[in-house]
Order: sequence, then structure tokens, then C-alpha cells
Amino acid sequence: MTSGDPAGIDIQNVTRWLKERTSAEGEVEFELVTHGRSNLTYVVTDGKEDKWVLRRPPTGHVLASAHDMGREHRIISALQGSDVPVPNVVGMCNDNSVTGAPFFVMGFVDGHIIKDIEDSQAFSPQQRRAQSESLVDVLVELHDVNPDLVGLGDLGKKEDYVGRQLRRWKRQVDEGSDRGLPLFDDLHSKLEKGKPEQVGSGITHGDYRLDNCMIGHDNKVSAVLDWELCTLGDVLADLGGMLMWWGKNDSDSSVMNEPPTLADGYLTSDEVIKRYASASGRDLSNLPYYIAFQFWRLAAIIEGVRVRFTAGAMGNKDIGDELRGFKLRIDGLLQASSSTLDSI
Repeated sequence: MTSGDPAGIDIQNVTRWLKERTSAEGEVEFELVTHGRSNLTYVVTDGKEDKWVLRRPPTGHVLASAHDMGREHRIISALQGSDVPVPNVVGMCNDNSVTGAPFFVMGFVDGHIIKDIEDSQAFSPQQRRAQSESLVDVLVELHDVNPDLVGLGDLGKKEDYVGRQLRRWKRQVDEGSDRGLPLFDDLHSKLEKGKPEQVGSGITHGDYRLDNCMIGHDNKVSAVLDWELCTLGDVLADLGGMLMWWGKNDSDSSVMNEPPTLADGYLTSDEVIKRYASASGRDLSNLPYYIAFQFWRLAAIIEGVRVRFTAGAMGNKDIGDELRGFKLRIDGLLQASSSTLDSI
């Protein structure tokens, strides 16, 4: 890799790989997308201003089962032609000699990523409502996909999703963290004892929320992104996760500072629940448990990210402010999980 290459990209090798598989011409530029705290995402632009998107793992220490590029590539490929909007797939590279890690390339989808209140101000209340309605509707569409029919029937075990997730993230923290987290351990025990019976199974995105979707110019979801946590199992966990991110006007900022969905026009969390229930026909009486579970799981994920950031795993990104806020945020998430469990 030359000294002028962006973190994680050997420009010469990746350009050659791309030109063998696409219509790319001329000089190819790679822009690291700053939004996102896990896999690295680049917008790739050639001399004709044609664009693609490249995804690869972080450049440093990673946990054993995380950042599986082949898994993301397989899921997006399987959903081509379904009612779930995903980018077109260009190809997957498993040859680490090209740029130091596996990567895949997909088509560029034009639109908007709405990650905070400021981003939401570009839209009218009517447009925001349409965005949130589409967000809920696409989640229902994803959960209606039969994984066996799209070739994802062996993506993971279909049963005991929450139990598997509880074991997975407990193990990740136990093996990867450099500190003790007593409340995390206590909540794990409570969540394990109180988990509801799983009713049915389907494709679970694992991190479904507004800023992990591209919103098209028609104010509908034009592409669902960031599939690295996708598996099979209890689809209500996706709804619980989306609601965790949704925010309430009286909430603290443990999950997100000023979530965009608090802006006027977006569905309220109660309206989200009603719309999902009506479209899916699912019983949502245990939904508070899934929200508490998602607070706990996000704390586990952020703890892993904190360790990677500390090890300098995310390339040349400016991470000073995030490092200082990690422990407070993780503590806030665990407290939110505890409070939600106590309210059940």
C-alpha cells in the first residue's frame, strides 16, 4: 500500500480489480464515509464520475466472528429482486493480497442518510412522515421474506434467537474487554431468565434504523444498508432495536443525541408499533423485553468498538471525542436496559 492510499485501500490493486468487473475508467478515487463505527465504507468514483460503494473490515484488531464481508455480500445478493430494497452487487474479493482484507463492492444508491435532527431539517413534516412509514413497511417486508426461498435458510439457527444473542455478546465482552462490567453481567442473567418464547422466525437485520437506510428522493427507503449483524431468528428483536433508536422527548442521550425521528412529522414510537402490528399481524405484548434486550446488546457492541478504537483499529479517523464518551455511553445504555426491565 502506498503512503498516499486511504486507510485500508491499496488504490492500485483495488482499481485493477474494479476495472476488471465494471465499466470504471480513468483515475479511481476512494472516499472514506465518516458515518458508521464498524466496517469501513468507501464511496468509489471513477474518471466519468460513476460511483460504487466498497465495504471492508476495520484495519486493526477485530473479534473472531465479526466483520464477515462474505456474509454481508451473500445477504444482499440473496435479497436482489425481493421486496426489500438493497443495492446491486458487483462482486466479492476474498484475496487478502489485494488490499489486506476481504471486501465487496456494490452499486451506489443516490439518496439521503438521515442521522440526526440537523439532517431531518432538510425535509417537511409530510416528507418525514412518509420516510418513517416506509421504514416500518420495509421492516415488515423483510420479516415476511422466507429465508429458505431466497437461499438464506442456512444463514443461522432459526430457534432461540435471543438466547443465542445473549450468549454471543456475553462471550464477546468476556473475551474482548479489558475491564469488568458488573451491571452488564447482572442484566445478562435477568434477560436470560425473562426471555419470552419465540414465535416464528425470519431474517433479522440486526441493526435496523433510519440512518442504516438510504432514503430516496421519493421519501421512501431506497436501500437497506449495513447487514453485518444479520442472521435468522426472532424478528421482533429488529422492531425492539428500531424503537430503541427512535427516541422519546423525555429520554436522555444514552443512545443517540437528538435522534432524527424526534423531529415533527415522523411517526411516534406508539404509531410505529401500531403500524407494524397492523401490517404484520404479530403479537407485540412482549415488545418492552426486546427493547431492554437491545439496550443491553448495544452496550456490548459499543464495548467492543471501544476496544477496537483504543487499539487504533479504525484507520486515521479522529476518535478523541468518542473515546472520552464511550464509558459514559455504555453506562447509560445499561441503565436504560435496567430501567426498561424494571418497568415490565
